[in-house]
Amino acid sequence: MLQRKGARTALVTTAGFEDAIEIGRQARPKLYDLNVNRIEPLVARGLRFGVAERIRPDGSVEGKPSADALRELRSRVQASGAESVAICLLFSFANPENEAAVERELKPLGIPLSLSYRILPEFREYERMSTVAVNAYLQPLMQSYLRGLQSRLSAGRATKLYVMQSSGGITALETAATEPVRTVLSGPAGGVVGALGLGRSAGFAHLVSFDMGGTSTDVSLLEGRLLVTAEAEVAGLPVRIPMLNIHTVGAGGGSLARIDAGGALRVGPESAGADPGPICYGKGIEPTVTDANLLLGRLRPENFLGGEFRLDLERTRAVFSKWIGKQNLIWSPEELAAGIVRVVNATVEKAIRVVSIEQGYDPRDFSLLSFGGAGALHACELAAALSIPRVIVPPAPGALSAYGILISDVVKDFSRTIPILLSKESFSETARNIGDLINGLEQDARREYKAEGWKGSPQIEPSVDLRYRGQGYELRVPWRRSPELLNDFHAAHQRRFGYQHPGKQVEIVTLRARASLPQPTHEVGSFKVPRRQKSTPSFAGVSFDGRLLKTGVLERETLASGFSAVGPLIVTEYTATTVVPPGWRLSVSPSGALLIARNAELARQRKRRSK
Repeated sequence: MLQRKGARTALVTTAGFEDAIEIGRQARPKLYDLNVNRIEPLVARGLRFGVAERIRPDGSVEGKPSADALRELRSRVQASGAESVAICLLFSFANPENEAAVERELKPLGIPLSLSYRILPEFREYERMSTVAVNAYLQPLMQSYLRGLQSRLSAGRATKLYVMQSSGGITALETAATEPVRTVLSGPAGGVVGALGLGRSAGFAHLVSFDMGGTSTDVSLLEGRLLVTAEAEVAGLPVRIPMLNIHTVGAGGGSLARIDAGGALRVGPESAGADPGPICYGKGIEPTVTDANLLLGRLRPENFLGGEFRLDLERTRAVFSKWIGKQNLIWSPEELAAGIVRVVNATVEKAIRVVSIEQGYDPRDFSLLSFGGAGALHACELAAALSIPRVIVPPAPGALSAYGILISDVVKDFSRTIPILLSKESFSETARNIGDLINGLEQDARREYKAEGWKGSPQIEPSVDLRYRGQGYELRVPWRRSPELLNDFHAAHQRRFGYQHPGKQVEIVTLRARASLPQPTHEVGSFKVPRRQKSTPSFAGVSFDGRLLKTGVLERETLASGFSAVGPLIVTEYTATTVVPPGWRLSVSPSGALLIARNAELARQRKRRSK
């Protein structure tokens, strides 16, 4: 999807609405840029086909597509050479009758069909059309790949494959092959699930997950549970399927430094990638975040990947000096390295603010759970900048996303748009009607689990999208059959937007049901770092705030539960390196996680010394 290498996709919609997928919402990504480049739709103009039909907003049928119109549509789609078709008719979420008629007509073509009333039975025509177009664009490739994988792995024996979804749960392979749009952010979702699981095992459930890899950083907020949203963009296109609330920025260990036109130092989003990689790997020629951490002493050349690969410190310093000369700068390599770390930290700090402060949450009420290959190098400085009191580094932080996928529930999400006004006076009667509709969604969920062969009874979490009457967007609130639901919404609105209107009418827009069923791999439980005998401690010079400090270097495999020490420290392991700055205390929890907290007394002493 990012590289625009999907299938040749056709779009069938209500006549007159063929260009809605390109017109969109007329939102400008850069308000004052007269030369801004718009995101091109996935479906080219010549592959958009209109059919004369009309469903009214209340679901009544104003006009059905005629047999002649459907035959002509099939001929045009066949002649277009389309490899996949997205079908999105106006108001089909209220009544799918006409969409089903189009499906029956096009089915003999033998190409994948994506229907909006199955993919996203919700209002907002542009977002629904964009989502079903993404699904159709990915479907042929995903079907071919996943079914081929199933065939090869199942040769001679019964093998059941699961696929991770963006919503934080797994699904059956065939479901993912049919609805691949639900998997577009599955990798980052695995990390968030793993963060919640290991955060709980360490005794902390209110978390900001911080996943910093080679090219990007993913952050998410966890209020004791997974927070799911249906308002997201991927590659600049709206995708309104349930996904974890993850914010991504182009900042990672391989992010490249550059000097912009105004003479300011910038880092990312461009990355060195695996080839040529950072300078210290032996081939790169441009400074990266990884190189900066090496020059500052935070990455240990001899301990990288458990000592299997030695980083080239001298080459890094020489290439930094040469790059500085080309830019006509007067910095030393170490000064450039410190600047790179400050800039990338500022980028990630802004991302954490997006999922916390801008959503009405106080970072001081959360712990920062850091994972990914590069996260623990920067976590304490980020926590200090945001007044987050604690950093948690789980065992094997470079493998947490894989672990998260392994322990994920089997998840299915169902929704239905039905605008209903709420009031305290008539709440009981309205609640009964809404309860019946939610029960219908629950029955749909149980039927799908049974059809896919899952055993056990899924847990159902109903919720509703609420808004004040006349608003354009909604807030999701857990459903309960009590007038207190209105108070829940007012409180959520106050936290998110800073105000509430208790006397204003509240409207339910969309009903939702999230079904989850634990899978057998939950028996894996938590995992811990393998222990080995304590080695002779070593020390190194590491730069903190421009000062070179004698710093202890510890191997994580030698640290037992209950171990405690004060910074500055460097903790090395196979998949990551953890930096504990001065003024912070490191301890090892019974779960195997590293807990790093501000040492108040040490901080006061350091402040007095600096004065």
